[in-house]
Amino acid sequence: MKSIGFVGVGIMGKPMVLNLIKAGFEVSVYARTKAKVDDVIKEGAMFCNSIRECAKGKDAVITMVGFPEDVREVYFKDDGILNSAEEGTYLIDMTTTSPTLDKEIAWEAEKRHMHALDAPVTGGDFGAKTGTLSILVGGKKEEYEYCRPVFEAMGKTIVYFGESGKGQHAKLANQIVIAGTLCSVCEAMSYAENEGIELHTLFAAISDGAAGSTQMKKVASLALDENYNPGFFIKHFVKDMKLAQGEAEKVNQKLPVLEKVLDMYQKLEKEGKGNLGTQALIQYYRDKKRSDME
Repeated sequence: MKSIGFVGVGIMGKPMVLNLIKAGFEVSVYARTKAKVDDVIKEGAMFCNSIRECAKGKDAVITMVGFPEDVREVYFKDDGILNSAEEGTYLIDMTTTSPTLDKEIAWEAEKRHMHALDAPVTGGDFGAKTGTLSILVGGKKEEYEYCRPVFEAMGKTIVYFGESGKGQHAKLANQIVIAGTLCSVCEAMSYAENEGIELHTLFAAISDGAAGSTQMKKVASLALDENYNPGFFIKHFVKDMKLAQGEAEKVNQKLPVLEKVLDMYQKLEKEGKGNLGTQALIQYYRDKKRSDME
């Protein structure tokens, strides 16, 4: 495998493209606005004016877009990936999206003698930049094995979970864990603030103990500095939680922690904060405190 088309060159996609180039792959990229990908073009990526051009004649096409509707559009529209890629092409969707949608893509790809994998990632923008993402893969085992060099260029932990859609289910389980952890970190901050505890001192004391987590170290430090720049957008986390909620509802499963955290983030999104990073959940607690005092 040598040539790769990449659709979705954003906060996560850009460093993933750069790591593929560093690993020796020939990478073509598509973006609606060329100026937004000038930085990766300077590093060796080839710009395509359309998805069709980006997909045609490639060994693999990777997608890393925002929402399920974006995934459906880039794969299924008339000049999309499925109608543009050639037989034998590997289609790798690394967006966090609906397991059902990625199974549909796999079904359509097989009919066209292509190969499809769902391979959502976790690790945030830092993991994308350092090439240490965790990549959770669903699809046929032999196709996963063939694509391992591609995954290894972008990630450190690469795990195969089974048939198409299983990678997405694994990612949604990951998001459920993160939801609960983010909420507990921000709730602890709120509690400690109310009691007059100095927060930097608190988290320095507990972050390496039993309560410690990656989310604590990352979210707490950003929130304490009132840095709400997105490593991961609130709007995308809301999307992920709603996907997990929808999958659970299909089997009559209740996810009370997820539902509570989703409600908090949806309130922030309604306030116009969807483009902030997930660490902005602390604002929910501070807003609630102010409201309770009025």
